[in-house]
Amino acid sequence: MTACERNSIPEFEQEISSLIIAPNGFPDVEFPDGNEFSEARWLLGKKLFYDPIMSSDFSISCASCHDPSLAFADNKIFSEGASNAPGIRNAPSLANVAYHPYYTREGGLPTLEMQVLVPIQEHNEFNSNILDIADRLNEDSEYIKLSMDAYDRAPDPFVITRAIATFERTLISGSSLYDEGRMSISAKSGMALFFSERTKCSTCHSGFNFTNYEFTNNGLYSNYKDVGRFRLTRDSIDLSVFKIPSLRNVALTAPYMHDGSIANLTDVMTHYNTGGFDHRNKSENVKPLKLSASEQKDIIEFLKSLTDIKFTTIELLQEN
Repeated sequence: MTACERNSIPEFEQEISSLIIAPNGFPDVEFPDGNEFSEARWLLGKKLFYDPIMSSDFSISCASCHDPSLAFADNKIFSEGASNAPGIRNAPSLANVAYHPYYTREGGLPTLEMQVLVPIQEHNEFNSNILDIADRLNEDSEYIKLSMDAYDRAPDPFVITRAIATFERTLISGSSLYDEGRMSISAKSGMALFFSERTKCSTCHSGFNFTNYEFTNNGLYSNYKDVGRFRLTRDSIDLSVFKIPSLRNVALTAPYMHDGSIANLTDVMTHYNTGGFDHRNKSENVKPLKLSASEQKDIIEFLKSLTDIKFTTIELLQEN
């Protein structure tokens, strides 16, 4: 492409394309064959993400449970679904989901395209049917045009799942104080503890996204109401085991744990400092840390340094 050709690209399109530029230390975002990135696909995916047309009673959208100001998470224990149906798990952040190797807390889905189907059909979420959603979209001339521009076909399940996945792959967060090397003295002390053999925090929360994406039990309870990954595998070693979440933007995503049962980071630290409860599948890395109050505070300050305010305020990612 020549310089003249580059300059002829509309500024808005240049801004959208900038969303897929990987931050320093991050790998490039990969888009799958058949759903390569394009501005048209992103625009359609964003419109769908914010549109309550996705739910059975037109009451909620993807953004209802994944608020951009909260790093695309929620601040409720459980988010309400269509017709105010009570949720069963705490809504996770969508920041950097492009890098996840599998989706849901059981890890049962290998692609974002497939994951999109889960909230659509879950009774306590959208309580809908993707074929019904496609019918609705085909009654809207704007959606028909956007779909033809993006995939050269009218709105259908293929279009819906792939467009939303395209938008979600651009939710990249990597501009925190930690990334920019602008941490406080307390946060730096907390970072040293976080990465130390004493705490072993980074054994599970490793890499640029602060997760190894593995499955574990962290001793939250002795007896869990939620069977976790066992729901998928029916294997006893997966009983009440859940995918390890990323810690990026963790200060924005309270309440914590799969069931939203811990209200704040101070209580999270108390849980890990005491070592939690015994469970048959509890990780051997979860043991009493015996940290002082000041040491716990330092780790919390480090966790706060993982907040990416730029990510939560990108205008292109907000609802128009």
